[in-house]
Amino acid sequence: MHEIDKRLEELGIVLEVGPKPIANYVSVQKAGDIWFFSGSGPFKDGKPAIFGRLGDDMTVEEGYAAARLTGINMLAIMKREFDGDWDKLEQVVKVNGYVRCTDDFGQQPAVINGVSDLFVEVLGDKGRHARTAMGTNALPMDMPMEVEWIIKVK
Repeated sequence: MHEIDKRLEELGIVLEVGPKPIANYVSVQKAGDIWFFSGSGPFKDGKPAIFGRLGDDMTVEEGYAAARLTGINMLAIMKREFDGDWDKLEQVVKVNGYVRCTDDFGQQPAVINGVSDLFVEVLGDKGRHARTAMGTNALPMDMPMEVEWIIKVK
């Protein structure tokens, strides 16, 4: 069993197939050894599962949990694109997190930590990344966040 699969098992995380694109785009655009992943959200069984707006009807803790679920979906998509071969990952390079929130909400980094913490827990040093966490007033399907990432493959 691969080290990453062991970590997932220890954390009690089961990766689904990962959500498929819901519009006219691809899950990942591959540019040599740099791969750009489309935005993902807190999906369960292929559908958005968590809705809300930080600073209004969601707490930072609820946002963190939704971001963690988003990260789980992102890992599932990556595993699917790798055909299950985790050794293809060299490094998570950049994560961009967009948090649906009120105008006075300023804790976007604490929310997106749900993704960042998960990546380091599961991927170790390969999961450490540069990051942007910013607020927005609207996201598709009333999801509380959308997160995209860039990775480098071997």
